[in-house]
Amino acid sequence: MTLETFLIIGLGNPGREYRDNRHNFGFMLIDRLIIRLDARGMKLQSKAIVTDAVYEGRKLILAKPQTYMNLSGHSVQGLAHFYKLPLENILVAHDDLDLPFGTIRMRPGGGPGGQKGVASTIEHLGSQGFARLRLGIGRPPGRMNPADYVLQSFSKDDMKLLSEILDRAADAAVTFVIEGLDKAMNKFNGDIRE
Repeated sequence: MTLETFLIIGLGNPGREYRDNRHNFGFMLIDRLIIRLDARGMKLQSKAIVTDAVYEGRKLILAKPQTYMNLSGHSVQGLAHFYKLPLENILVAHDDLDLPFGTIRMRPGGGPGGQKGVASTIEHLGSQGFARLRLGIGRPPGRMNPADYVLQSFSKDDMKLLSEILDRAADAAVTFVIEGLDKAMNKFNGDIRE
């Protein structure tokens, strides 16, 4: 019997210098899921670091594209085609400037909202119809350039909440796989501090 397969892909930039940046929130979520699900067999596939896990009768492919954020769609497309996945079995996790820090918002699709990794994914999949797990990072202070802001590491104050946010986002991702997007949205959309 073949297990139903889901792809959870976190967007970010490869390299140690970017590891703790706001832009790597998606990578951080994948790392949390790898630990939680005891994922095994790390490999390079479709220009992404990929591991997989089996959870409650489903196979989860956990991926971190190594193409840099703006070209993430190459990896998403390659993995989606390799595993022959329908769009409804794909979840893309990424940082979002338009949501306050501490807010998680899942949605069934839509435009890129200025997120270049999502724009690349839409372009390569030829569709906006894949689920998103948006991880709020808030707007940059003052007149700071958003491109500079996303490449900064989280502040000390933010770090205090980071683990709790990642736990909730991991719960949301697993709920998406087991119970579907609507249940995950109803249960997890919002600010973790509410």
